[in-house]
Amino acid sequence: MSVIPKQLNHLVGRAMHLYQMLAHGDRVMIAVSGGIDSLVLSWLLKEWRRKAPIRYELLAVHLDMGFGGVEYDLVQDQIKRLDLPMLLERTDYGHKALIAENGKSGCYHCARQRRNRLFSLAEEHRCNKLAFGHHQEDIIETFFLNLFYGGNLSAMAPKQELFGGKLSLIRPLAMVEKKRIVELGQTLGITPVANPCPLAANSRRETIRNWLTPLYEKDPALKATIFASLGNVRTDYLLTPLAPLDLSSPAGK
Repeated sequence: MSVIPKQLNHLVGRAMHLYQMLAHGDRVMIAVSGGIDSLVLSWLLKEWRRKAPIRYELLAVHLDMGFGGVEYDLVQDQIKRLDLPMLLERTDYGHKALIAENGKSGCYHCARQRRNRLFSLAEEHRCNKLAFGHHQEDIIETFFLNLFYGGNLSAMAPKQELFGGKLSLIRPLAMVEKKRIVELGQTLGITPVANPCPLAANSRRETIRNWLTPLYEKDPALKATIFASLGNVRTDYLLTPLAPLDLSSPAGK
């Protein structure tokens, strides 16, 4: 199959146009974790280029986080099947993060090191766009993660400019549901690579996901409503910034 499904094509096209994600002459680095989302995104950006009125270059990049196993080889095989230029690099980021946090909450440290390395590689390879496979549910989950654990109202932006505009993060699948990505991946014969991180099933994101899933099942319209609300912010009905409450003082009890 070499045709993007109609509904998915519409959603990706809408995100591309609304956030002006791609331009002629772009050099796009794709962050490939090995999961179904980033692999489908890699195929989609290659296929999109075939029909787009602009030309852009692609480079698939995978950072092995150092958990051991066959992740590196399996991801390499999948990118080869997609016939994309690729760069794979072995790191010890995951192992170091687990040690730093006693194996309990190294996700932040691991993700930060990975992101910083991707930024460096983008600069080294003269890429002005860095594409991630984040989808609709990822954006919603990030909102609740920041709300519950970060104390702020924010999510993932479909496009974000960094370093004075020298690099833009883009998320072409921002409006697409996970199930559509999985269905397309299965149709294409893409085999996702399991996340080797020992904390993958016990992360805060997984907690949020497990909380939201039954709500979606009970009310199928809820996901779309939450997603739409992230672009319909009524700042007049939010609080002004407050100083942290000191619970140790009499006034805070």
